[in-house]
Amino acid sequence: MTRWTPDPTFYPSPREAATAPAEKLAYVAAFDRTASRPDAIVVLDTDPDSPDYGRVVGWTDLPHLGDELHHFGWNACSSALCPTAPHPHVERRYLIVPGLRSSRIHVVDTQPDPRQPQVVKVIGPEELAERAGYSRPHTVHCGPDGIYLSALGGADGAEGPGGIAILDHTTFEVRGAWEADRGPQFLAYDVWWHLTQDVLVTSEWGTPSMIEDGIIGELLLGRRYGHAIHFWDLAKRRHVQRVDLGDAYQMPLELRPAHDPTKSYGFVGVVISVEDLSASIWLWHRDGDAWAVTKVIDIPAEPADPANLPDLLKPFGAVPPLVTDIDLSVDDRFLYVSCWGTGELRQYDVSDPMRPVQTGSVHLGGIVRRTAHPAAPDEALAGGPQMVEVSRDGKRVYVSNSLYGAWDDQFYPDGVGAWLAKLDVDVDAGGLTPDERFFPHGDEFRGLRVHQTRLQGGDASSDSYCFP
Repeated sequence: MTRWTPDPTFYPSPREAATAPAEKLAYVAAFDRTASRPDAIVVLDTDPDSPDYGRVVGWTDLPHLGDELHHFGWNACSSALCPTAPHPHVERRYLIVPGLRSSRIHVVDTQPDPRQPQVVKVIGPEELAERAGYSRPHTVHCGPDGIYLSALGGADGAEGPGGIAILDHTTFEVRGAWEADRGPQFLAYDVWWHLTQDVLVTSEWGTPSMIEDGIIGELLLGRRYGHAIHFWDLAKRRHVQRVDLGDAYQMPLELRPAHDPTKSYGFVGVVISVEDLSASIWLWHRDGDAWAVTKVIDIPAEPADPANLPDLLKPFGAVPPLVTDIDLSVDDRFLYVSCWGTGELRQYDVSDPMRPVQTGSVHLGGIVRRTAHPAAPDEALAGGPQMVEVSRDGKRVYVSNSLYGAWDDQFYPDGVGAWLAKLDVDVDAGGLTPDERFFPHGDEFRGLRVHQTRLQGGDASSDSYCFP
């Protein structure tokens, strides 16, 4: 008799996930801005007892040029244990790795040797276009019924609408577009959900032409980038409500819902206000039978000498925080906020989500500051904390420094370099401390820039849970 045993990295609840063993490896998306070399998945050793701790221990080149790896995710995760669409036989084994510029989707097998992952399938842009009507794949989430892939563009060169494609868990074929009725939604970016409440949430950035060459000043000041989030009926795949943050608040990007499936709230980060260059964090929550958003964190711009600023910012004489990623610990206690412009990672206690309290801060890089890492105190850093990933137990935070090729070049025109840092967390009182033993940077990444990190066995932004 055949017996199926769920993947041991799957957990029914966030409380149980927080007791999982510490990750031994991290997978990092690295890309070549010039498109003259292949992009790669880089493997880092995260075991502090290993002689290779903090070093590159695996490297997998992709088979084509010009992909620009950005976000990626696992084929399966703890949502496979949800009773509405159980898939306990699937494994957290494959990384689904889209190319934001090429519209290719790579399936990377991390077995049998997790240090030497192998590309086992490439889904061409024509399949994504023909079967789902989309291009420019961006964000990957493992759902209980398939792999959800957000996309910024339409098929055959169409600017939009962007939306969500569904991939099969096991064959990785593109099943089609997720939306049955998209209502007024046109711009796309992130997608997340409240699984047990049949609620899906999406955010907005811009169409491919609005983002591929960097921020377009006329569009930003004209308030043309995304400034709303959308709520959907997850089961019926129908648009329910659009909530506008106000067109001054441009680019609400990363969505982070509460991990506790009984909760009905989440956080979204807004890159910039065109009125004062500040960044902000907003909370979505129920308001009777509808949804509402409330601004709960403001992060002001910092005055600066125009001589030290890139051309885009010289007229303003200030550095915007540029909140470009956020992450929520599995216990829903700490929210981490990347201020890529000012070169700061902030930690907030969000035990009361309406009243966040800042509990930690670390500066690395920054457009003006160029703060060095303690492991290399004489090296001024470009870029800043950008993609942020939190371990399941909440004790470790990993940050990488590249945002997106065109944005890197605009805000760090003298070069963004490549670095990745690990920060240790005081889980009792709050606070962050850079780990001086863990700072891969420079030549270790062979001239590629580094973006998103995924942790072996799962991390705070990989999984969703159906039991409290």
